[in-house]
Amino acid sequence: MPIFEYKCDDCGHEFEELVFDRDECPPCPKCQSAKTGKLMSAVRSKVGGFSPDAGGDSGPAAPSAPSSGCAGCSGGNCSSCH
Repeated sequence: MPIFEYKCDDCGHEFEELVFDRDECPPCPKCQSAKTGKLMSAVRSKVGGFSPDAGGDSGPAAPSAPSSGCAGCSGGNCSSCH
């Protein structure tokens, strides 16, 4: 079921509505005016990789330290593990 965004011409209230008929404009839930119009919705998607404006992530994951074969060193910078 598609959800569309609408704006009331009388009071300016913007709202979303689940509609079954795409040509139907529902009345404003705030002032009950029938003078509403469908807004253009922006669609955003992410397929893969890092997007700096996607939000939530601060950047790509830092590469992990190479495995040195020493189980006692957590960061890979242990001088006894070479």
